[in-house]
Amino acid sequence: MSDDIEEIKRKRLLELQKQLIEEERKRKMLEQAELQKQMLLKVILTPKARERLGNIKIVRPELAETLELQLIQLYRAGKIRSQVTDEQLKRILLSIQSRRKEIRIKFK
Repeated sequence: MSDDIEEIKRKRLLELQKQLIEEERKRKMLEQAELQKQMLLKVILTPKARERLGNIKIVRPELAETLELQLIQLYRAGKIRSQVTDEQLKRILLSIQSRRKEIRIKFK
């Protein structure tokens, strides 16, 4: 009986170790992807535009993520040939926001 318990404990420990290794691997992959994204954004955006994007990320992280992905897609598609300025970034933001409709519910 105690051998069965020890065997169960050993199997559970192995499962937990595998799970930890897998979680660490995923974390490293996400970290690497984030570093690559930030390097691309440095190439794509002027310093002032990057600063604006950083401010947006603080206030509306989901909007910043959408914007970052859109910029990277445009860059990879060859549609961005020079760095995006702050003014251009503002126009892109307006186009993204105009596509999104907010639903507001007012309680009386």
